[in-house]
Amino acid sequence: QVQLVESGGGLVQPGGSLRLSCAASGITLNYYTIGWFRQAPGKEREGVSCISRSGFSTYYGDSVKGRFIISRDKAKNTVYLQMNSLKPEDTAVYYCAAVMTVSCGLGQNEYTYWGQGTQVTISS
Repeated sequence: QVQLVESGGGLVQPGGSLRLSCAASGITLNYYTIGWFRQAPGKEREGVSCISRSGFSTYYGDSVKGRFIISRDKAKNTVYLQMNSLKPEDTAVYYCAAVMTVSCGLGQNEYTYWGQGTQVTISS
């Protein structure tokens, strides 16, 4: 059974930082393109960032570009989302997702496996 597990969420003040992690059981993340998505209350889920299977290609949504950094540690079979300069509008449940493809994109329908999400709250 495939499981993706996000961790690292929490409550931080505006301007702060968090690092989310995405780990898996049942699959080896190193073989997958990984995407991060988020869903705020009352809003549709949106793509945040993705990293290709090789790690050489990354993509960011406009709302997080320049503030978030996606990376992967192949030795640990883990993907990270470093979130800096956090804003209240970043508050959402963050999900990681995996698809066995070479390229990186934020089309949600492309992704095969999804985690249960981790809550990120930005508030003073």
